[in-house]
Amino acid sequence: MQNLLEELKKLLEKDERLVVDGKLLKNKIIELSLKLDPDLIKLLLKNESIKTHFFQEVDGGVLVFDKIKFQKFVSNKAFLPDSYTSFKNKIGLVTENEEYLSESKEVVLVWPYKDCMLEGGMEKEDEKRDEIFYNEILAPDEIDRLLEPKVLTNFKKIDKKGEHKVKEIKGNDNLIIRGNNLLALHSLKKRFAGKIKLIYIDPPYNTGNDSFTYNNSFNHSSWLSFMKNRLEIAKQLLRDDGAIFISIDENEHAYLRILCDEVFGRDNFITSLVWHSKYTTSNDAKYVSTQHENIIFFAKNKNNFNIGLLDRTDKMNNAYKNLDNDPRGPWKATPLHAKSGTEKGKYQFLFKNGVKWIAPQGRYPRFSQETLRKMDEENRIYFGKDEKATPNAKTFLSEVKQGKVVGSVWSFDEVGSTHKANEELAELFGKGVFDNPKVIGLIKQVLKVGNTKDAIILDFFAGSGTTAHAVLELNKEDGGNRQFILCEQMHYVDTVTKERVKKVIEKLGGGSFIYLELMKLNEKYIDEIKKAKTAKELLNLWEIMKEKAFLSYKVDVKQFDENVNKFEELSLENQKNFLIECLDKNHLYVNYSEIDDEDYGVREEDKKLNSEFYNR
Repeated sequence: MQNLLEELKKLLEKDERLVVDGKLLKNKIIELSLKLDPDLIKLLLKNESIKTHFFQEVDGGVLVFDKIKFQKFVSNKAFLPDSYTSFKNKIGLVTENEEYLSESKEVVLVWPYKDCMLEGGMEKEDEKRDEIFYNEILAPDEIDRLLEPKVLTNFKKIDKKGEHKVKEIKGNDNLIIRGNNLLALHSLKKRFAGKIKLIYIDPPYNTGNDSFTYNNSFNHSSWLSFMKNRLEIAKQLLRDDGAIFISIDENEHAYLRILCDEVFGRDNFITSLVWHSKYTTSNDAKYVSTQHENIIFFAKNKNNFNIGLLDRTDKMNNAYKNLDNDPRGPWKATPLHAKSGTEKGKYQFLFKNGVKWIAPQGRYPRFSQETLRKMDEENRIYFGKDEKATPNAKTFLSEVKQGKVVGSVWSFDEVGSTHKANEELAELFGKGVFDNPKVIGLIKQVLKVGNTKDAIILDFFAGSGTTAHAVLELNKEDGGNRQFILCEQMHYVDTVTKERVKKVIEKLGGGSFIYLELMKLNEKYIDEIKKAKTAKELLNLWEIMKEKAFLSYKVDVKQFDENVNKFEELSLENQKNFLIECLDKNHLYVNYSEIDDEDYGVREEDKKLNSEFYNR
């Protein structure tokens, strides 16, 4: 058998789909075998020993692949042994059909998951776990429970004077919410559906180096489902005249654009903005040094969306002079001819001062004769100091748009660079507290383009809190009344996100926000599991979890207890991973519908604030 094992390993390693970081993916092998993947079958047939062992000959010399035999062989502990996986299987992590989780079709992940929900429980960027997809058709109860509004707790009001107890939640309060952002968005739905003017998000770029550290063998599909789940609820929160801006790099830009076409409607696409974010090139780039990022820009309803103008610069205004002391103020000379037109539309015009004009060769009149005559009467034509030069129309500064039309390329000179973003954060905390923050000027420009002077702005990948920083500064600059809502589940929300906004409020001398959290249920056991130092602590926690936690339906408690010696043989890291797997991630937080359940111990003051929040 050992020779067959080695032969099979060497054979399968030839299929790039089955290898990640030099290791064969057992689940992927099983998935393809169950699907009777043609390329896998062809590969197996190339080896005589493998062919003899896993194929049966029937009448006429036809070979039939015994996928059940192959699956059992690959699932054997001797093939790609992993003590953690083996233990999971042994103690009964199974599906409702009593198939081992690692062998079940339930975990075969393929895109598109147009009817699936990505379950999320990650809180630290270095965490990795095989994400589970719930099918909305097969498991509607699980989906409904997962997305129910959650109990909110740990309310704190923070302003320039410090931290205060929250007595009430007002309609214009800024909010920072800690917890899973998908669940936070669904918790916001009752209060804010159809009320958000602008959403800006800077999600994980799925580069392999960012916070999206999900199962590598299904990484791209996982990311698409992860984004789709969140964009669908985001759309429900937007006003009819609202818009969404999504930062992304080239790695997933094309796929995200198509996904947004589906969620928001292709007709509501505005543009893909380009942020020229780096002013230097990387000498160690393998092919091309990337110096830009993209911002995908969609309206909820393009017909209702009114785009904002950017601030006019001194350079733009200085181009307007008043060479003839016109009482209407500064003006800029505009040629009377244009590039487009027809020969039929050409004409010769005689001005009242006797000057004759005709469009130059290859050019055409910009104005009709009637319009030009009216402009002549209203002293809107300039003929130079001697009144004999080529005539030009006078375009008055007072009559042009009081702002600059938005361009599709935003330079670091205009909105700032990634280097500047790091410097801005370093001014508040010192260096190295957060990787890849966005620059304040970029978000300010997004807010202006989105026409948000008196509106609610949502960022559900809050990161270091740049969006809140930009909102507070822009309100101070233009007298706006913008309100922000941030959602963040990563551990740095307390040390970076919240603290940054607090420091900005102190610096500006005004502003405030309410900090709150989704009330933890199974999440608190995850916290305790992570803190444990020994196997004994984890086993004590297991006893508590059996009594009080919501365990996954895939867990056989009796099997666990009967094989506890095997659990103790695992490394401490794998012991922790296993106990976390045992928890039902649909019960990470307490549902608002169960706020009066005494087992959850929700405080009376929290009940009052939750009632205000959800029933406003």
